[in-house]
Amino acid sequence: MMIWSNQTTGTDFVLLGLFHHIQAPNLLFTFIFLVFLATLVGNIMLLILICFDSRLHTPMYLLLSQLSIMDLLYSSAIVPKIATDFLSGKNTISFINCAFQLILFTTLFGADCLLLAVMAYDRYVAICHPLRYSVLMRPTVCVFVVVGTWLGALLNALIHVIYVLNLPYCNSREINHFFCEIPALLKLVCADTSLYKNGLFLISGFVFFFLPISTIMASYGHILFTVLKLRSNLGIRKALATCSSHMIVVSLFYGTAIIKYFLPKAYHTTELDEVISVFYTIVTPMLNPLIYSLRNKEVGGAFRKILGV
Repeated sequence: MMIWSNQTTGTDFVLLGLFHHIQAPNLLFTFIFLVFLATLVGNIMLLILICFDSRLHTPMYLLLSQLSIMDLLYSSAIVPKIATDFLSGKNTISFINCAFQLILFTTLFGADCLLLAVMAYDRYVAICHPLRYSVLMRPTVCVFVVVGTWLGALLNALIHVIYVLNLPYCNSREINHFFCEIPALLKLVCADTSLYKNGLFLISGFVFFFLPISTIMASYGHILFTVLKLRSNLGIRKALATCSSHMIVVSLFYGTAIIKYFLPKAYHTTELDEVISVFYTIVTPMLNPLIYSLRNKEVGGAFRKILGV
């Protein structure tokens, strides 16, 4: 940790941000700020509905509330800093604040991966084993899974961040990004990072990406097989309606993650990486509550109950 202590006394990092190569920065800033406000309103409203409507006190909505918390933290960790830099004209970020952003973002990314897999398993149990649902997804199991998701993601983030921040950095402290992210920081390192990329990064990718996505695919494979055996069209529609929202969210999250982290370097540009980062850190957190609200009758009913409609 001595290297980390020495780093804090050095020059702050400089975030080049979203606006240094944009001809209409005011328009982009307005768009991001409006999306941020919509994210706050949508996710806070969803959390209020889940908290105060007893019909939503089920494992499915407990997991959905965790997704809303993650979405709020995603945007809140990034957008206020973007707004401050844009309005003040200063793009610096201290070493400590950069470390905080790294830990928070890496934790949220890992927790999101694990949580989406748990949500898929929850739908698998509900549809394929409905009689055992109250046992397999009982409250103690749900709490244990949620806590394990957060702690596992936090431990993974600490390992990555402590290792990366103790690497030797070159004289240039300009991060060609709008927030501190490990791939962007690695470009400033004056050392061979192949051991990290081929070792720790691949191990975490397997645990937090390939295992969750395999669980999701297996869960929905079993769900599809079970649904096709149903003779009732109403049952088929109800089962697909229950899963469709989660499938859309999974597609948005993993689709952008694959492009961002697994697309060959030859296809990467700084502009593409920034657009993808904006999508999964700012736009997707706004879309998630809309997807679950518009396609979910129980959430819609809870909303109408609060409004007294």
